[in-house]
Amino acid sequence: MHISATDSSVLLSVEEMYAADAAAAASGVPSGQQMEAAGGAIAREIVARWPARPVAVLCGPGNNGGDGFVAARQLRDAGWQVRLALLGSVERLKGDAAVSARRWHEAGGAVEAMGPAVLEGAGLVVDALFGAGLARPLEGAAAETVAALAGMDAPPPLVAVDIPSGVHGNSGAVVGGAEAVAPWADLTVTFFRRKPGHLLLPGRLHCGELVTADIGIPEQVLEDIAPTTWENSPALWLGAYPWPRLAGHKYDRGHAVVAGGAEMTGAARLAARAALRVGAGLVTIAAPAAAIPIYATTIGGILTHGLASKPGRAGGPDGFAAFLDDRRKTAVLVGPGNGVIPATRAHVLAALAAGKACVLDADALTVFQEAPAALFKAIGAEATACVLTPHDGEYARIFEATGDRLTRARAAARASGAVVLLKGGDTVVAAPDGRAAININAPAELATAGAGDVLAGLVLGLLAQGMGAFAAACAAVWQHGAAASGIGPGLIADDLADALPPILRRLKGRAERDGLLRPELG
Repeated sequence: MHISATDSSVLLSVEEMYAADAAAAASGVPSGQQMEAAGGAIAREIVARWPARPVAVLCGPGNNGGDGFVAARQLRDAGWQVRLALLGSVERLKGDAAVSARRWHEAGGAVEAMGPAVLEGAGLVVDALFGAGLARPLEGAAAETVAALAGMDAPPPLVAVDIPSGVHGNSGAVVGGAEAVAPWADLTVTFFRRKPGHLLLPGRLHCGELVTADIGIPEQVLEDIAPTTWENSPALWLGAYPWPRLAGHKYDRGHAVVAGGAEMTGAARLAARAALRVGAGLVTIAAPAAAIPIYATTIGGILTHGLASKPGRAGGPDGFAAFLDDRRKTAVLVGPGNGVIPATRAHVLAALAAGKACVLDADALTVFQEAPAALFKAIGAEATACVLTPHDGEYARIFEATGDRLTRARAAARASGAVVLLKGGDTVVAAPDGRAAININAPAELATAGAGDVLAGLVLGLLAQGMGAFAAACAAVWQHGAAASGIGPGLIADDLADALPPILRRLKGRAERDGLLRPELG
């Protein structure tokens, strides 16, 4: 899978953005020119959305405050009534921020001390206090002013510069935790590229509408930065999508195997249907023989295979390993509804040892809670495409990493040697080599029983067709969210697979327009 470093889905960490700023300055775009462009972009976005009204601009002591001084000057030039409050003193400003403050003063602008009083009569507030790199909670006059704004019965609209002050650009967390404050913006204007904190929760909610402004930083600076984080979008994986070939047949599209449980049969059925819907040529549920009548009579188009209920001489205790000993079987899902039992552990190890692409979900992870190293060793023993799909609870059972979701997903991928799909409202997909994608199209309705089983089935179906593990996980997560968004309120997991065809049609049409479909050879 390849994506251009200059694609708009690229996300830059705070440190990478500092490097981009410096590289731009070194290439002939002075930092002062960047600040002037940033402040101008803020003013333009405001004027485009609201009629002129009294505005309070809250400026911090650094470059974020400098952007605020520029925006204040340009709003005043456009006929707006502007009050500007500064955290600290003008005399202590340095560099470009000091230059921007001087220009504001020369244009006749006054500077007030930071405090709630500046909010009186404001019809709009600009938060230019601190940028994405703030590492401490808001305090003192800044915290008091933000708290006063939040306490208003009818707060005026708020526009954040770069990111709402107090939200960290890498993690999306409000610095300082539950006791800390951060503004809730109606609009956030950031520059050049977004940061992970704009997409991760709760930062995404604090940002409101998010606009990325061009401030003159050359695109080529990204080549040296070599970013490894993206928003999950079709641009990331559509070129690797396994569309059916006219001259192909069902085995060309892969044979996916779902390990089914003896009692909780619904999970495997949801996963199997999703794998078939997303394009796998064949899907078989392999389950204890006693449960096969349930599987066989309740799902159409899915094959079934009964596993022995007693230990056998070949293929492990129930014949699962022997069943997988067929090169046409290309991918295996273990976990949904399987139970935290020895057989589940045996099925995981058999699937990995067979060299098949694997999806391990739910019970397939929990069963290794007491010995996660054994799972990681098995994953690393074969050159196998493997995707782990934990939610936060399952993650905590087998991984020790803490921190934000992006940090935890990356740490888990490194530790396990697998692609990790860490599920949630801001699902993160991370690969062992450090690549990561943050998904933002999933609606709240996906928090329903069985939705995770469908997602595991989508990953399975794409792996079965030969898609790489990172690309397959990213594509499945995006399709899962798109299907749920199309259904909306009232969604149940059973709806998701049947909502895929129109999404797939749109994706294929886009691939055709972008020249991503290979012509068939005669």
